[in-house]
Amino acid sequence: MYSIFKKEIRSFLSSLIAYVVIIVFLLINGLFTWVFADGNVLSQGHSNLDILFFIAPWIFIFLISAITMRSFSEEIKQGTFEILSTKPITDFQIIMGKFLASTVLVVFAILPTLLYFYSVYQLGLPKGNIDVGATWGSYIGLVLLGASYCAIGIFASSVTPNQIVAFILSMFLCFFIYVGFQQLSSLSLFGSWDSMVQSLGIQLHYDSISRGVVDTRDLMYFGSLVSIFLGLTYIVLGSRKW
Repeated sequence: MYSIFKKEIRSFLSSLIAYVVIIVFLLINGLFTWVFADGNVLSQGHSNLDILFFIAPWIFIFLISAITMRSFSEEIKQGTFEILSTKPITDFQIIMGKFLASTVLVVFAILPTLLYFYSVYQLGLPKGNIDVGATWGSYIGLVLLGASYCAIGIFASSVTPNQIVAFILSMFLCFFIYVGFQQLSSLSLFGSWDSMVQSLGIQLHYDSISRGVVDTRDLMYFGSLVSIFLGLTYIVLGSRKW
């Protein structure tokens, strides 16, 4: 698994993918946090990073899909997955190596935004006038959301040798699981089951953690979501050997 992890990290860093993802993420978030929209930090009159944690999940839908679209699609298209499968490494280790590498890249993209937190902390009147607990909760939620998107993107990449198809499928799945269940529950189609339908979506759990309360139910949700999509990836890859 570690060899796959190193290979993926090296692949990211030897291409423009990692740098473009990090730069685009920071640029868009920076503009919305400090310049664009009425809700930017400087126009609000009070210190928080709500706009950052609101816009980041939407940016990640596009960027993480771009990161993960080649995870297995490229291997399948070039026929290198069969060669990789003959090495003394299991499918599970291959999947976990690719998943951890993409998640680490996401974390690297998030880390520089700590400068935004530091700036808002210093600009507050009085200094430090920011809900630190909620902010750290939001960062934890953002990392968990990024990991979930990575698992979804890797699954999408495993079902097709076409990277563009994998990219579109990943964006659709991430978008639907993030807000789809929330929207379905608001239509009141399921009666007393509406709250359960809502709980299937990422947004409810992401918003819950962002309030600064790290509930074990939310952690279990994200862990289960990652496990489900990595498990589906394992099944898809196994079916290619039959």
